[in-house]
Amino acid sequence: MSGISLKHITKQFSNTIALSNVSLEIPQGSIYGLLGPNGAGKTTCIRIITQILHADTGSIELFEKPLTLNDVQIMGYLPEERGLYKNMFVGEQIMYFASLKGMSNNDAKKECTTWLQKFEIEHWKHKKASELSKGMQQKIQFICSVIHKPQVLILDEPFSGFDPINAEHIKQEILELKKQGATIVLSTHNMNSVEELCDSIALIHKSHKILEGTVSHIQSQYAKNSYRISFNGYYDSFLATLTTSYKLVEQTKTNDITTITIELTEDIASNALLKHVMTFGNIIEFKQLIPSMNEIFIHAVQNSSTL
Repeated sequence: MSGISLKHITKQFSNTIALSNVSLEIPQGSIYGLLGPNGAGKTTCIRIITQILHADTGSIELFEKPLTLNDVQIMGYLPEERGLYKNMFVGEQIMYFASLKGMSNNDAKKECTTWLQKFEIEHWKHKKASELSKGMQQKIQFICSVIHKPQVLILDEPFSGFDPINAEHIKQEILELKKQGATIVLSTHNMNSVEELCDSIALIHKSHKILEGTVSHIQSQYAKNSYRISFNGYYDSFLATLTTSYKLVEQTKTNDITTITIELTEDIASNALLKHVMTFGNIIEFKQLIPSMNEIFIHAVQNSSTL
């Protein structure tokens, strides 16, 4: 089932086109990465979904029905620009955001306690936001965006300001929210997080969508016909046989392990290489090289520079 469907969205500010005929399909219950360079149009897209902005043209459906103002109540939004009230106490702040989403006072208190305990920061409940570090404020902002158990969660750079341990904690909470059925849109420049969390992605560049699909499908599309082979020892005859039949891209030797990268031409199947390698008994690894999302991001943006 479709979670969020954007159809031919265009948004212009004066003479600047922020989004140009952008269509996105975000599956229900998935984590969807919204990627792009700075100024590509990602935040504008997010603000249109959350109805902070209105599109000039196009339409949006939520769970296969037209998006309405009431749908904001089932959304959680963590903006890139943090929005805590500096002179409010942490507990009051969380309760306030919960009330905006229609939570009862009792339910809000229970969830507030639960989340503060999860992050081991219940002792900060009576501190003002201005007394907190950037990372601590980020935790409070995250709690404010999820306390009402939103069906749709929009996260704009959620890992900003976190050390690796706390970033990992947030990742695990995001995955848990997905397990509970939330549809999550994640905007980030951290491509490692994209690979770890996202089911699907879209890449926006210069107001246009230039790429969309599942992470695995996109990686397979961009994969070169290259394979890494590791084996014990160093055998001239084996290497000589391989390099006469295939293109040797790279060769390294660490301790007693030799690793080579072979690139196949389009007319050679990978199983032919595997059969060739299987005749040698000391193989440790035979693996196709899949490009990282970081490599794909750079390649896709550079090759769409004519937009």
